[in-house]
Amino acid sequence: GGSNHNTIIDDPNHKLLQTNNSGPDPKEKCLPTHSDTTQNIRPVQKAELTRLANTFRQVSRLHWILVEDAAARSELMRTTRKVSVWPVGLVGGRRYERPVVENGKVVGWYTGWRADRPFAIDMAGFAVSLQVILSHPKAVFKRRGSQPGMQESDFLKQITTVEELEPKANNCTKVLVWHTRTEKVNLANEPKYHLDTVNIEV
Repeated sequence: GGSNHNTIIDDPNHKLLQTNNSGPDPKEKCLPTHSDTTQNIRPVQKAELTRLANTFRQVSRLHWILVEDAAARSELMRTTRKVSVWPVGLVGGRRYERPVVENGKVVGWYTGWRADRPFAIDMAGFAVSLQVILSHPKAVFKRRGSQPGMQESDFLKQITTVEELEPKANNCTKVLVWHTRTEKVNLANEPKYHLDTVNIEV
């Protein structure tokens, strides 16, 4: 079988991420593919690079060199005890939305739309333990019957409370997932004043 591995090489100015996908048979008679990704700063930069990385994983014998600033992987969902939450990038007409956390507890929502929702969160911004699902067999995520933008709240109200939410991503101060579309990003609700209390890179 093939092998996949990532290697981080420290450099005085940046970290170089080398991704190798050797394919099904390293001895097969085909030339390896080499790709350099040139980055330019834009709102969808990390989201697009993540999507591109997942695409490149399907390519046999690909050698990808990419300048990246994060050496550590994160699998925060695995530590979810009941319901965990985190920021989501490029959603709600903003660079990001997130739960506001104080002393390790969710106390509010930084969002561009209806902060008065019980759970003002995007569907990409939370994970639910399988045990919670099994212990609430009547809990459903409604495709019909919920008001626009209320599906997440209607679902989460059935299984948890805001006080029980488990903040991830460094107390909800890091964007690790994005709500991407195959169109130009919409940042119409990005505030010019009353900015967030933390500086988050998207």
